[in-house]
Amino acid sequence: MKKFCSTLLAFLLVGSLFSPTSLKGEEVTNEKLDLWESVVPLTTTTSFMNTGAHPDDERSHFLAYLSRGQGVQTSFLLSTRGQGGQNEIGSELGNELGIIRTNELQASSNVLGIETFFLNQGLNDSVKDFGFSKSAEETLNKWGETKTYERLIHYIRQFKPDIIMPSFRNVDTQHGHHRAMTMLTKKAFKDAANPDVFPDQLDNGLSTWQAKKMYLPAETEEQTTTSIQIGINDTHYDMTYPQLGEKARYLHESQGMGKEVGDGEETVNLQLVKSTVGDIPEHEDTIFENIPYDFNDHAKSLTKSENAYKNKLIRLQKDLEAVKDAYPNAEKVFTEAKQTLDELQKLKSKMNKGNKLEAETKKTLLHKLEVKEKQLVDTIYEAAQIDVNVQVNDSKLTDRDETKVSVKVENNGTHNIEAIRSKLSIPADWKMVGDQNYTTLKSGENTTFHYKVKTDINKYYNPYNNPAIQANITLKVGNQFLTKQYKPNETVAQLPEVSLTLEPEKLVINTNDVKESTSLDVQVEKFAEGDLTTEVSLNLPKGWKAEPNSKTVRFNEDEENKQVSFELIPPPTVAEGDFTITPKAKVGNKIISESVQTIQYEHIGTDYSISDAKVEGTAFPLDYPNDLKVGYVDSGFDKVAEQLTNIGMDITKLNKEQLQNGDLSKYDTIVTGIRAYLSREDLLNNNKQLLEYVENGGHLVVQYNKPWDNWDPQATAPYKLVIGQPSIKWRVTHEDAPIEVLKPDSPLFNYPNSIKQSDWEGWVQERGLYFPMEWSDKYETYVSVADPGEDAFKSGILMADYGEGSYLYSNLVWYRQIQNQVPGGYRIFTNLISYPYHDTK
Repeated sequence: MKKFCSTLLAFLLVGSLFSPTSLKGEEVTNEKLDLWESVVPLTTTTSFMNTGAHPDDERSHFLAYLSRGQGVQTSFLLSTRGQGGQNEIGSELGNELGIIRTNELQASSNVLGIETFFLNQGLNDSVKDFGFSKSAEETLNKWGETKTYERLIHYIRQFKPDIIMPSFRNVDTQHGHHRAMTMLTKKAFKDAANPDVFPDQLDNGLSTWQAKKMYLPAETEEQTTTSIQIGINDTHYDMTYPQLGEKARYLHESQGMGKEVGDGEETVNLQLVKSTVGDIPEHEDTIFENIPYDFNDHAKSLTKSENAYKNKLIRLQKDLEAVKDAYPNAEKVFTEAKQTLDELQKLKSKMNKGNKLEAETKKTLLHKLEVKEKQLVDTIYEAAQIDVNVQVNDSKLTDRDETKVSVKVENNGTHNIEAIRSKLSIPADWKMVGDQNYTTLKSGENTTFHYKVKTDINKYYNPYNNPAIQANITLKVGNQFLTKQYKPNETVAQLPEVSLTLEPEKLVINTNDVKESTSLDVQVEKFAEGDLTTEVSLNLPKGWKAEPNSKTVRFNEDEENKQVSFELIPPPTVAEGDFTITPKAKVGNKIISESVQTIQYEHIGTDYSISDAKVEGTAFPLDYPNDLKVGYVDSGFDKVAEQLTNIGMDITKLNKEQLQNGDLSKYDTIVTGIRAYLSREDLLNNNKQLLEYVENGGHLVVQYNKPWDNWDPQATAPYKLVIGQPSIKWRVTHEDAPIEVLKPDSPLFNYPNSIKQSDWEGWVQERGLYFPMEWSDKYETYVSVADPGEDAFKSGILMADYGEGSYLYSNLVWYRQIQNQVPGGYRIFTNLISYPYHDTK
């Protein structure tokens, strides 16, 4: 059994692990690195699954070590797509943020060389990131425990890991989503092997699977069973595995992940908590103890009655090592891999037909052989130096649309390819004509396969489906045909002929002051090719009118965007409550009412989110001073300024020049957006001017920041204000947690709106984040709130006099309430920013 993961042995073996296959001073090109990454997994049969809840939960450093360093088949299984979090690179939230984080994780996983599996199966699936949770019970209640568990068992049975490790321990200092995944993973360790657990999965082609070990991250020396030194430099990457892990983490840009790490030692400490291969020891040298690490170990584990396969497994292992040892000679790797694949397939065929293996042993060995078979095919393609470029002329398709697809195949290797062909994989309802025949491809030659693809109707793009167009390249190697799949470099999406995007997307009607009309702009984006004419109109609530009633929009071939403006005319009186306004575009006989949001970032490329186009409206009474002037330091992380502007308030977004040199005294109140001290360097540099503004009589309202958002507890606010951390302990996650108003007679709760208990109802996602943990006695406290069974926080709203003015800090999540049109959120926040007027009532 190989034991090379202990701290001591790791260092002793650095030379032996890498010197036989090092490039001896040669530059490591991408081509050679791709080949290296294909041969590394060949000599190892062990598999490892990391489980978690969100993109970025993966243990990147350790996974880089296992996958890229040791060649272990590695995966990350997570429950959600991170759609409930915050966005540090743009304004996308909710489903759009989930799309970004899904793409970021997959880009990160490509660096690590791991597979990813999501329990979340769609934009409207209940297994989602609904915001922070403090308990597994709340999490599973919202996800649906049975549904979540069934999917978890499915992926364990599909991937068949030898070792499973959740990223987090199930302790009260952890996110409830993390705790739920750890709890379910621990339970699944046994249940995935039980045929009575979700037996329908076995009828659909899966088989039971018993993992050998389960580990948890060790937090203390007493918990530690195994210590693994991963701070090893890999000459193929010219970095250590922690550095490679951080290279992957940097791709989680929407979460601000990634940091510089040195090239020193780093130890991963693990606790073995479950084992089916022996008692749990106090210490083990490697996580692979008592687990077959390669086919030699599998051969040793065979019984006498199974000895017919022993020498064949040993020979196969020797052949696999010969493939790896042939690196970096691509021609030799190709030859060795081809011969090894032939021998592997003969062994696999014999095992399938034979009955000399015990059932579980046979199942395990056949699975391991299938994994090696796929890996050898990848190696053969890399060694053959077959480059494939899938080019789609029109990547944005519409109903019954056609596009040309070309698949260029280049043979940059030294071997002539006797027969090669391309076959497109497309959705079942699409049509295709094009090249299907085999052709020869000599060394140095290239060929291009040509296709025409036609879409079906109303099969709009889903960002979580497989790519719509992929090329299956099949080449003849010896006497067999090997296939590998390639996808286009850009996203191919079937979209509606036109997209309708509304401004505003959310509409608040103040029933205290119903305006005669409200402007509504409809941005019409054309995705269909050629000239297009569409009639745009609105479905309105009863009693509403629109001017004009409809409008014809004509696009020339080269035009893509046009805007239509309507005046919405509500009835004289509007009832309190929600309403919806839906745009519709008539194209031929088809009615379209979808909105396409293009999501485009350099690190993940282009993607699309398609949703119902609509204005979500709410009507409620709201009072605010008519001449209130507010300056807003927009962070880019919220849309509070836009929402307040839409309701009629005088809001000015302050730019760098205005903060530095402008006359701030003309604003009754200045508000900073959430986490503005992180995103606005000019705010940080001009914070002194803001404090002077307060000192001279202004009113400053600061929305929450994280403690590491350039926040100085002694200097950012006028008096000491320390933001709580660890953050899990300083938040209230229940959106309906009872709120006690500590100063009910304060103007904050009486002017200009009289705040009632109902104003604290109907909140979304949570009450507050990053509550201050310590503050000067100059501040007064105004509310008290707590999650069930916990001590109350009194720092949700803090306000202090400073000079002639007032400074207010609030970590309650006003932006979520305002952006989700919670009436009480509007009314209370309006009171907070109207404070300078309270003594004029």
